[in-house]
Amino acid sequence: MLGLEGPPGRIEAYDISNTGSSEIVASMAVFENGMPAKKEYRRFRIRSTDTQNDYASMQEVLFRRLKHAIKEKIDTGDPGPGKKAPGRFSKLPDLIMVDGGIGHVNAAGQVMKDLDVDIPICGMVKDDRHRTRGLVVPGKEIDLSGNLVALRLVTSIQDEAHRFALEYNRKLRSKRYSGSILDEVEGIGPKRKKALLKHFGSVARMRQAGVDDFQAVDGISRPMAEKLYEFFHSAR
Repeated sequence: MLGLEGPPGRIEAYDISNTGSSEIVASMAVFENGMPAKKEYRRFRIRSTDTQNDYASMQEVLFRRLKHAIKEKIDTGDPGPGKKAPGRFSKLPDLIMVDGGIGHVNAAGQVMKDLDVDIPICGMVKDDRHRTRGLVVPGKEIDLSGNLVALRLVTSIQDEAHRFALEYNRKLRSKRYSGSILDEVEGIGPKRKKALLKHFGSVARMRQAGVDDFQAVDGISRPMAEKLYEFFHSAR
């Protein structure tokens, strides 16, 4: 279907997950000979953007992954006695699959071009019910509805990449909510703390907020808003 020279023994699938402008992460799920190779999975925290930008995030994760591979190849050279063992990113895939349409494919392709790496890329697209429907490459979309074996494989790859990215996103979100300077404010429990962090995005933004800004948060009364303002603007 993709016009490859042979069956893709190693497939790497990438997905982006974020909570608005925070916890922007990416997953790299790996399938070898059609089966998930979980020890090969990798996860990334996106550094280049603090806004929701799937294209830029996808480019960053692929750039970092491939630069690691290039560096490890230089560092280790050809395997042999006394030489370093292959690094975590030394294996290159036969096929890269990205969660998304042609825009994601083109964004990934630009990274390949910049790094002078030649690996086939396709996008995994979903229908209106958010179910995997096919693959996309420059110039065409491949409908998998007539090939249930291929559809099941692509679905499992796409679901696994999504699961792994979402799992990391939730872990970081839970970590952000679990410990905070807000714990020092009397009357701010887990529910209000979560609402404040969701509304402002960070403690730094709370330091710049006024009383009215705090009161605009669900569950924050005027007296509590004044207490929060005083807390963040008192000498600390």
